[in-house]
Amino acid sequence: MEVKELICIGCPLGCPITVTMNGNEVADVKGNTCKRGDVYARKEVTNPTRIVTSTVKVKGGSIPMVSVKTKNDIPKSKIFDCVKALKNVEVEAPVHIGDVIVADVADTGVDIIATKEVL
Repeated sequence: MEVKELICIGCPLGCPITVTMNGNEVADVKGNTCKRGDVYARKEVTNPTRIVTSTVKVKGGSIPMVSVKTKNDIPKSKIFDCVKALKNVEVEAPVHIGDVIVADVADTGVDIIATKEVL
């Protein structure tokens, strides 16, 4: 049995969680004070994912960059591929919140969307 220690990010409490693994399977989760902690811990030790935030260049806009993020979380192993895919992206103004900047970034099935208006 392998034991993993985590700090939960499911809610503001930041509970210390202990996950006991039996091979690749979660055998036990302890320390969480809410259901979200159990869900977070199980996902984090079996298939960790993250939301990625960054910026891309804007051509002809009121500001030279726009903030962007992945629409949903992506596998943690794809973070650097995602950031690399954004390195040379440049969009034309105007840009609106929610506009798709890059579709299916790094073959994740997740779009990069704008999180700011740039006129």
